[in-house]
Amino acid sequence: MRLLIVEDNEEMARLLKTGLTAKGFDVDVTGTARAASAALARTRFAAVILDLGLPDADGLSIVRELRQRNDPMPVLILTARGSAQQRVDGLNSGADDYLVKPFAFEELVARIQALLRRPGNFLGHSLRFGNVSLDTEARQVFVGARPWYFSSREIDVLEVLMRRAGAVVAQRHVEDHLFGLSSDIESNAVEVYVHRLRKHLAEAKATVQVHTIRGVGYVVTEKS
Repeated sequence: MRLLIVEDNEEMARLLKTGLTAKGFDVDVTGTARAASAALARTRFAAVILDLGLPDADGLSIVRELRQRNDPMPVLILTARGSAQQRVDGLNSGADDYLVKPFAFEELVARIQALLRRPGNFLGHSLRFGNVSLDTEARQVFVGARPWYFSSREIDVLEVLMRRAGAVVAQRHVEDHLFGLSSDIESNAVEVYVHRLRKHLAEAKATVQVHTIRGVGYVVTEKS
């Protein structure tokens, strides 16, 4: 579950990233509207946590940009602008939620999780395919009724594939889900994690399997 934080205050951004990472999210941070737009053009995030007072543009421009291209990506505005009219303006611009600084961190987490649970949004709590189920909050994989250990990266790969079970997921999409804006990625990193995931699913006697579509990406299917 990858989040984008758009926050120009470095200390606030650091605290948010540390706290949300501890809650099991993968987090990327940008400090300008321009950098945020570039990140959103490259990577599919579960949600955006957006400050409005950015140095190069009003943060609402990012929300409008997403909505103008009919992108439903959840956006939570996190700002010091707390008047009733400012909240109305933010929500009318297409934001999904609005939280005023200072705030309680646990409330922020609860609001993010509520956004991600909405029908049709990017995430759900529980994924099931074949005899495999994945609790995305607890980061726990079950094969049948038995819990099995999978590494964090293997769970990341499994999640992105199970969300589109039966459909081919482009390798670039898997890379973005795993690594976000990081440029320090080995060329075969995704294939390594897919290989490990495939091996562990077989060891657990899962009825699902991961196929590599060379030159395209990956697909998870149920064994016949």
